Amino acid sequence: MPENSFFRPPAPVPQAEPLRPLSFLRTLWNNPIEAWTSEHFERAIVTTRLPFGEIAVVHDPAAIRRVLSDNRNNYPKDAFQKRMLAVLSNGLLTAEDDQWRVQRRALTPVLALRSVRGFAPAMLRAAGHLVERWRSHDGEVIDVTDDVTELALAVLERTIFSDGIAGNGSELRAAMRIYFDSLGRIDPFDLLNLPDFVPRVGRLRTRAAVRLFHQGVDEMIAKRARSDIRAIDPQRDLLTLMLNARDPETGRPLSSAEIRANVITFMSAGHESTANAIAWTLFLLSQSAPWRERIAAEAARELDGPAETLPDRLVETRAVVEEALRLYPPLAAISRVAAGADELAGAPIRRGAMIVIAPYVLHRHRLWWKEPDLFDPARFLPPGRASIDRYIYMPFGAGPRGCIGSVFALQETMIVVAAVMREFELEVAPGHVVWPLHRITLRPRRGLPMIARRRS
Repeated sequence: MPENSFFRPPAPVPQAEPLRPLSFLRTLWNNPIEAWTSEHFERAIVTTRLPFGEIAVVHDPAAIRRVLSDNRNNYPKDAFQKRMLAVLSNGLLTAEDDQWRVQRRALTPVLALRSVRGFAPAMLRAAGHLVERWRSHDGEVIDVTDDVTELALAVLERTIFSDGIAGNGSELRAAMRIYFDSLGRIDPFDLLNLPDFVPRVGRLRTRAAVRLFHQGVDEMIAKRARSDIRAIDPQRDLLTLMLNARDPETGRPLSSAEIRANVITFMSAGHESTANAIAWTLFLLSQSAPWRERIAAEAARELDGPAETLPDRLVETRAVVEEALRLYPPLAAISRVAAGADELAGAPIRRGAMIVIAPYVLHRHRLWWKEPDLFDPARFLPPGRASIDRYIYMPFGAGPRGCIGSVFALQETMIVVAAVMREFELEVAPGHVVWPLHRITLRPRRGLPMIARRRS
């Protein structure tokens, strides 16, 4: 790839025509982002009749606002999405109606900006450990995705369980990895809406890991509930904040099941999306010498200042991270079901139709972005950043059900990227082809082996 400010990062070429049914199902199983057609990137809404129902793919900002915010009661989460995320049931990601509203009200202060800024020192320490480890492998090939995944898990462990993981930590971490890898793969049986009693072969091997993960989290919550939580600094510990959380309207605390579900949701969705954001940002910087030097210079100026205000000072780093999230959004697709008939972007929507909003497509849409397939972080620098519509850029979703942990993920990504770029220049390992793979998030296929060389 050319070493310049603007280049075209790797991405599938849109299909000229819709795939035939069997090819479509095969592509959904292997890599769903390879199924999008050219018209999805050019039209505000594309409606398709399939054997299992009607699908409306919506990429008009006003229509997206209607689905996710203004008329959201008409668009609950669909059975297909709930099946895919069944292991995260009862948490913010899957809860509905009053259960979701109570949790959202209670947990919003837990991940508010002030609380998240308090976690900056822990993120800096984790980034420092990563840098120190890479120093000992100067000039060698490292798998960036593996290392930043471990880093993201370490940050979550330190910020959720400040007194550490109980029991066999390595065994629990192994179960977590199997658990996370099982999320998000589209099973054709789910797409065909077959009953839940029909086994999904791809998930059978994860059952033991799911049980072990749930058991480990339950033990840590029970241990903390028995302890004197006044001795734990709430600014360093999300679990304490969750145990203390109350719905401001009713005063109701979260139940043990809700706390467990949200701990698991934060750990699964949080570590995966953050790790991928870091990996994609480092890859993109490896391809652009001008931006690489700008971020290294900013990191050299700002990293040694006060930790709690560091994210506010990393202006150019944030722009690069936001451009990485535009090109490779962690949330590749959102789906809803129309509870009643409606109209979106001038098209009639039937009751029961599945509504799909794909940030991956939206962020590269020809109607809303100039040169959408090019890497250009300048579009996220002031003053242009303020003109980007909230409903054409939504890497973490949008509306009331937007990701509650987006500030946490963005802050951690910025800090880690700055720490790495101050110390290293990265190069993709010879012979490795970087390619986006859609699972529950958008990750680099077969990892991201890179050579890390220390800056002179």
